[in-house]
Amino acid sequence: MAAALGVWFSPRCRFPASLSHPPLMTRFFSLLQAAKRSKINGCSLPSPPLSPELVERIRKNKEAALQKLAARTASSIPAELGQSWRVSLAGEFAKPYFAQLMTFVAEERKRCTVYPPQHQVFTWTQLCDIRDVKVVILGQDPYHGPNQAHGLCFSVQRPVPPPPSLENIYKELAADIEGFSHPGHGDLTGWAKQGVLLLNAVLTVRAHQANSHRERGWEPFTDAVVSWLNENLDGLVFMLWGAYAQKKGSSIDRKRHHVLQTAHPSPLSVHRGFFGCKHFSKTNELLKKSGKQLIDWKAL
Repeated sequence: MAAALGVWFSPRCRFPASLSHPPLMTRFFSLLQAAKRSKINGCSLPSPPLSPELVERIRKNKEAALQKLAARTASSIPAELGQSWRVSLAGEFAKPYFAQLMTFVAEERKRCTVYPPQHQVFTWTQLCDIRDVKVVILGQDPYHGPNQAHGLCFSVQRPVPPPPSLENIYKELAADIEGFSHPGHGDLTGWAKQGVLLLNAVLTVRAHQANSHRERGWEPFTDAVVSWLNENLDGLVFMLWGAYAQKKGSSIDRKRHHVLQTAHPSPLSVHRGFFGCKHFSKTNELLKKSGKQLIDWKAL
């Protein structure tokens, strides 16, 4: 029968005796051609769809496993990390690169001034639960001047004057959002508390030496953050300003999330598309369509 049908069976295949019945054999061979397949005893058989109950059970088991992993790797996890981020990203903390990264940053702090201070490196995890993120703005490198960087990209601590890129962001906001006016400072904490993730690709830097901690291990970690958000949440709005951010966000699922791209707000490129992009009002339009609470861009 098998030879006549042109089908080769592995010796590992075991079929129940009931399949010798002709109608059942016909049904069996039709199932072999189904698009979705799984391996059972070395043979290709279709996978049944997962029930909602089973999907939820798998999610809970995965979360429990991550919590156990987080507990085992607690000694290598920075104490400043927000709890929800600590649990969700537990797999990264067990990897050799992360331990090496933490050692590198610790040694750097012994030799020179590093920004931001240790307690502010992970500010972005402290102001919002990982599952409450609605908008993601990707930056590149922390500010390297005194009292500037505090763990949120484009943001600076008060009373430090806003840097040029942030001034340009404020100009676009004034043109895009009715009622927005310059807040008189550069602290974007008010956005972060509403679910706007302000994430730099690299989270530390030597004083007065831009990109000095580049390619030391921060990039794979922040890639993992973007990947987790991409795979576990829905309807996020990603603002990708400039080629660097756009490259870092190239793997984002455009069918699952919204991606807004334009030039970087730096004075060198702001006139190439950032001014007039209306990303802030567009973001709220997309959040509204998704049934999510809008961002109050004026709340700074």
